[in-house]
Amino acid sequence: MRPMRRAAALAAAACLLVSAAVASGPAASGQAPADDWPTWTKDLVGSRYAAGETQITPENVNGLKLKWAWRYPSQTGAPHSQPAVIGDTVYFGGSDGKYRAADAKTGKLKWEFDLSSVGSGFTQVRDGASVSDGKVFFGDTRGYLYAVDQASGKLAWAEQIEPFPSATLTSSPIVYEGRVYVGVSSGENMQGQNYPCCKFRGHVDARDIKTGKLDWRYYTVPEPQQDGTWPNGVPRYGPSGAGVWSSPVIDPTTKTLYVGTGQNYSGSGGHYDSVLALNAATGEERWTRKMTDVDTWRRLCTSKSPEDQKFCPNLGDGTALDYDLGATPNVFTAGGRRLVGVGQKLGVYHVLDAATGEIVWQRQFSKPMPGGGLSGIQWGTSYDGKNLYIATYMGNPGTLYAVDPATGHVNWETANPADGCTTGGAAKYPNVCRLGHPPAVTTSPGIVWEGSLDGKFRAYSSETGKVLWAFDTITDIPAVNGGTGQGSALAGGGGAVVANGMVYVLTGDTFVNYPNTKGQVMLAFGH
Repeated sequence: MRPMRRAAALAAAACLLVSAAVASGPAASGQAPADDWPTWTKDLVGSRYAAGETQITPENVNGLKLKWAWRYPSQTGAPHSQPAVIGDTVYFGGSDGKYRAADAKTGKLKWEFDLSSVGSGFTQVRDGASVSDGKVFFGDTRGYLYAVDQASGKLAWAEQIEPFPSATLTSSPIVYEGRVYVGVSSGENMQGQNYPCCKFRGHVDARDIKTGKLDWRYYTVPEPQQDGTWPNGVPRYGPSGAGVWSSPVIDPTTKTLYVGTGQNYSGSGGHYDSVLALNAATGEERWTRKMTDVDTWRRLCTSKSPEDQKFCPNLGDGTALDYDLGATPNVFTAGGRRLVGVGQKLGVYHVLDAATGEIVWQRQFSKPMPGGGLSGIQWGTSYDGKNLYIATYMGNPGTLYAVDPATGHVNWETANPADGCTTGGAAKYPNVCRLGHPPAVTTSPGIVWEGSLDGKFRAYSSETGKVLWAFDTITDIPAVNGGTGQGSALAGGGGAVVANGMVYVLTGDTFVNYPNTKGQVMLAFGH
């Protein structure tokens, strides 16, 4: 590994809110230039590949430097809203209930939208936006979907697309032919013994981009019914759950929407742990494919208490798994076939025939952890036209793979560098540090971008898997919005965004928490 680059001293300056600044970029048609990054997946088919990037190359990537950082309040937790970039503007949400647009090169604020102006109660943005047709589309942790004006940040519309308590949008919306598509999940399965678990139904919505009104909805489970009581007499309902945590993708050649679902919360039924192929215009099933025979999981399944375990009736038979398909799919052509691939928290990457759902190949990249899928494939993978790039989370260690898309053959693999926990800021916290990859994988020509639980953000050669550059985030970092932040494990819920000669990444992982009283950061790198 080449020497890690620490942040040079940045002059921290408070930014003034410019609520009506004009964001440059594409016209209202929403057709973004090839070097922009307008949606979570970069494009409709989920490639996460910045094909138009020419300024950052394998030859000069080692010269990347931190250009600016944005600090989030420490009391609101880690950010998970992957930014979008159009022209000279970066759009990003926060754990502080704000959505912002800033100058992509300097971080100077252009506008800010406060989500508390809609509905009631504290909320966060935990998905990435889609910028299209002059609007920025994103969701929140209260079940609202928003459209704000791209130039000014003024609210165009907001719809609470799921009023169920604890409903959340971690699924990033995607826009296609006048509709915005998004999945909905919830934290209902995190409740304790006295909760009448469970009634939530995961779903995918297609909504009009001009009004937010529902066009069609696809539920992943049937209406839950009471099927007895829990051991303490509290009513038991099911089947439930099968939330949609990830972003849909769309194959424009067949107008098919593909998305993965999570496990049941109670009972067993519906399209849990499944790949859905839906008609993008109508929501009708083209096919569905279930990847786990039975998977019913709630938080009490992880408890060591015998009393709590009575509320996880399938714990004894080994089907309390938590093996979501929480990663966003990839659509590609290989071996003369149109294929859809998706990673699972089980650690398996599945490749299916895009027209029929027939399994073409499957490969296990990490062994599952007992009682949950944290060793596996979390948020997403990348395809650059040559290889699929797949990273495992707590895979002991987490590993980055380049895989032949037609056969599943591993062309190269690079484990999270073994010195990740003994070098840089992580070395101070040996009992916290882990070797693994929370973020989705991103690629640009010749480079694979991935962050680690050890606090390092790395660029790898897409040809060999060799580490070309690394940056240690666990250090004090002056912020353009004032004060000093500090990095951490790189954040899940998204990945690196590469656009117009810049690279953006978030810090802060839910399951590996380094001490941090200064606030997590979004980092922006360039030459």
